[in-house]
Amino acid sequence: MFSPWLELDGTRAKLERWSERAGLDLVHLGTEADAETIQDTAITQPLIVALSLLAYEQLENVAPDAPVAGHSVGELAAAAIAGVLSAEDAVALAAVRGAEMAKACAIEPTSMAAVMLGEPEQVVAWLDGHGLTAANRNGAGQIVASGAKDAIERIVAEPLEGTKVRPLKVAGAFHTSYMAPAEDALREHAAGITPADPSRPLLSNADGQVVTSGAEYLERLIKQVTRPVRWDLTMDGLVSLGVTSTVELPPAGTLTGLVKRQLKGTVTKTIALKTPAELATIKEAE
Repeated sequence: MFSPWLELDGTRAKLERWSERAGLDLVHLGTEADAETIQDTAITQPLIVALSLLAYEQLENVAPDAPVAGHSVGELAAAAIAGVLSAEDAVALAAVRGAEMAKACAIEPTSMAAVMLGEPEQVVAWLDGHGLTAANRNGAGQIVASGAKDAIERIVAEPLEGTKVRPLKVAGAFHTSYMAPAEDALREHAAGITPADPSRPLLSNADGQVVTSGAEYLERLIKQVTRPVRWDLTMDGLVSLGVTSTVELPPAGTLTGLVKRQLKGTVTKTIALKTPAELATIKEAE
């Protein structure tokens, strides 16, 4: 996933610096590691943040005042793009986040499932009745359920009428109280970070609102691992800021699909940036 980006000037040196801070060989993991290795939550999260930031640094002079938002771990990359965290701090925090969430997942059997279609509030109430959390309210007819593994298996076997439920290959129940040990570990690590206030509009997954305080955003990042992701509200927030085009940083595709479905007719241009080959397209679109 990193190979084409490492061909660009300066990217390998940056990744090596970030690797040192994260305590992981991100160059090896992003170019030579097998699928099983990089699907480990402890590895996936710092890889995602590092890849997003490698790509962004090729675009940093494009639309420097444009709003930025991230989904779940992507909020760490968004924080770095907005200047709240340094790139090194963002990748290091992602490594801590991933490792601690993986540990939390091992405590008891938990899982997640995507619920498609259905009226959102009805779906949320149905999940609550099964002891599950609507962990990701993604908009565009998609809500991700999170909680005990046996409860997830029950809703997969007997979906709410009018919905489709698909189990997800994840380590455990992200964005629920099951991740409380990870939140505690993040808070301890973050105590050594001094955040700056955002240099551009920075939206929060908690409620889709623009956050103007770096300290508040860092606190939201810490709490985020046990709280639901409101990507539906985040997309609404982008619209309220007048956004009509979006660029999704790599690994890209999922969020662009949600934007296309939820904001059809409002956001008229979307680009899912996957490789350096698309960089010229973005610069031309500006």
